Amino acid sequence: MNRFVAAERALRTAAPHRLLDEVRRVLTDQYAADSVELYLADYGLTVLQPVSVLPHTLQPVSVHNSPAGRAFGAQEPFLESLAGDLVRAQLPVTVRGDRLGVLTVTLPGGEHADGCLGELAEIAQVLGHEVVVAERDTDLYLQARRRDRLTLAAEMQWQLLPGRSCSRPEYELGAQLEPAYAIFGDNFDWSATADRLSLYVTNGMGEGIEASLLTNLAISALRNARRAGLPLADQAALADQAVYAHYRGRCYLSVLMLDIELATGRVRAVDAGSPQLLRLRRGVVERMPFDAQLPLGMFEETDYVAQEFRVEPGDRLVFVSDGVYDVASPGGEAYGEAALARAIQSTRLLPAAEVPRAILRELTGHRGRTVADDDALVVCLDWRGRHWPGEGADRGR
Repeated sequence: MNRFVAAERALRTAAPHRLLDEVRRVLTDQYAADSVELYLADYGLTVLQPVSVLPHTLQPVSVHNSPAGRAFGAQEPFLESLAGDLVRAQLPVTVRGDRLGVLTVTLPGGEHADGCLGELAEIAQVLGHEVVVAERDTDLYLQARRRDRLTLAAEMQWQLLPGRSCSRPEYELGAQLEPAYAIFGDNFDWSATADRLSLYVTNGMGEGIEASLLTNLAISALRNARRAGLPLADQAALADQAVYAHYRGRCYLSVLMLDIELATGRVRAVDAGSPQLLRLRRGVVERMPFDAQLPLGMFEETDYVAQEFRVEPGDRLVFVSDGVYDVASPGGEAYGEAALARAIQSTRLLPAAEVPRAILRELTGHRGRTVADDDALVVCLDWRGRHWPGEGADRGR
């Protein structure tokens, strides 16, 4: 049997909690691997956590200054030379653009490593898909991503999310929430079909469990309306009614909703509250102007109206919550639109998946302390557009 087929079959038939055991076995038998380890990115995107049965026997490695972190950031295999004619291959574990972690494989170098590196990279991708499926049946991989314990509110919020990044030919998406282990009401959601991308950025009021319950209700209502095939404004109206029916105006939730036609770049948007959208086009950052509408659940039976604009190939859209642009420095100066525009400019060469974390690091520097008083959410969308064969994308940045 072809060795790649053997590896793929072993992963697809493995028990959910034994994926790493099976990939170790097959890579040792079929590829002469000396050791195999799996690292998953933690919720804060600061370290790669080893997957192992508690207590952990390996130390986390940095996302920013380690060979595994280099492979994770570049999304390309990285080879290290070791003693004894061995090499260590760092292989990105990614599912449809969602960066999960890195598979580390030590094996003989030279022609042997050169001849199997491509297959090992593909096996890492198969492993990523199986990890995502296995998370329905085991907590092992979710536990491995935790550098610290999540608050209950944060646990509820992370379970709502679709992922932290995704990629299709028309676009790339990346998002991050902070503080990652104690988030409250900020959230994002996206869903794509063959023709459309739906993207929601939400900012719920309150703290702790109450904020998470509000966000869970609103996101579930928005998903319910979207999956029923309702247009964007009607999705907002249905979610507004659901939140108001429960809270009677005592609590409400801000949301910025986008529906993008993948073939044309035509966007319908509903701006119901505080999340902001900034666009980087041809080197210029500007805030997108929307007609402000009421947050979801503030009043009974609010009507919402969708506005329209277009994205062009090369556009970068950056969505932020008020926990970003309202953050004050030790001297009381708000981060503001100008500082945010500078941060977007300084990160323009980074891929979309890395932009949110980079902007949030700059925000920490402005705040002057590591612990935030409010959630901070950044979502980055790079728009490439749909192109016919032979047609190039005009990069706007």
